[in-house]
Amino acid sequence: MSENKKGNSFPADLRVVLASTGFILAYVALIWLLGPRLAQVPHLPDQGAGWYFWKLPEPTMMGRITAWGGYLLHQLANFALIYRAKQLSLRSIEAGGIRYSNQLHKINIIALVVNAVFIILHLAQTHLWYDGLAQDTHVFSSLVSVAILLIWVLMMETPRRGLFFGVKVPIRTEVLDFAKKYHGYYFSWAIIYTFWFHPAEASLGHLWGFFYLLLIMLQGSLFFTRMHTNRYWTLLLEVLVLVHAFVVARLQGAGMWPMFAFGFGSIFVITQMHGLGWSRLKRAVILALYLLALFLVYRERGFSHVNEVFRIPVIDYLGVFILTVLFTGWLRVLKTFSHQKKVDH
Repeated sequence: MSENKKGNSFPADLRVVLASTGFILAYVALIWLLGPRLAQVPHLPDQGAGWYFWKLPEPTMMGRITAWGGYLLHQLANFALIYRAKQLSLRSIEAGGIRYSNQLHKINIIALVVNAVFIILHLAQTHLWYDGLAQDTHVFSSLVSVAILLIWVLMMETPRRGLFFGVKVPIRTEVLDFAKKYHGYYFSWAIIYTFWFHPAEASLGHLWGFFYLLLIMLQGSLFFTRMHTNRYWTLLLEVLVLVHAFVVARLQGAGMWPMFAFGFGSIFVITQMHGLGWSRLKRAVILALYLLALFLVYRERGFSHVNEVFRIPVIDYLGVFILTVLFTGWLRVLKTFSHQKKVDH
């Protein structure tokens, strides 16, 4: 890598990613260090699937006000930043085109500061009033919101890497343009909602979850930078969900970890490792190692259970199809109204 004008071998956006990752690690470490303070918080007994354990038995008014208030302020601030970024983007187009660079724009710095302030406030809110949005919403809402985000990424990346072993699928350009144009708003909602859904508890699952969420939040602050579109960085953000899902599944102790490890692993070998410029031999070796690991695990687990490996890929690829249909339908509705409006005038 060539040195920049200031003699530093790392470009500004990469330095920000490294520094911000250090900040995120310190934040997660602080959650862990403060964890014992939450040991006396009362909880209802675990009631199985669909139950979220980390919420007060009796919600408090201040808990609800601070959780929902903090979330809404954080969300609206990010929506405003995204809107402002789009206005700057339009001005850039009028001036001759959007130029992504390794330098940070002023709005990037504002976004980083805003998110840093709100994540610190959320930690304080947990220790003062504990409850997150989980008190009033279903646990599956946070899981599904992030799942749709990952499916959305699969769809947006199809022109570069295809969907099945590098083979591209026929998704209309206008649909992809729509997905790219508005993905920031949805991604912001999914991540900030999920962040405020959970109290800042110190369980291993929470720590991994916050680490992962905050990395994606960091990505959302990097618009106009080359890191925002760096394919290795974005791939890392996609693949880390495997680690988080594996950790949570192991902690739950229900023996479901192979479904998540090999489910997300399947998406990696089928889709995500393509479009990186890797040779066929390298991809074949990775696929062979994946299949070997699959064989070794299910030789002990029982091949009758191997169907669980396909559940996540089926959901995700079906999700790509559903999103494509929904976006196509919405664009047709908009065209119909636009045409009708012209006729009326």
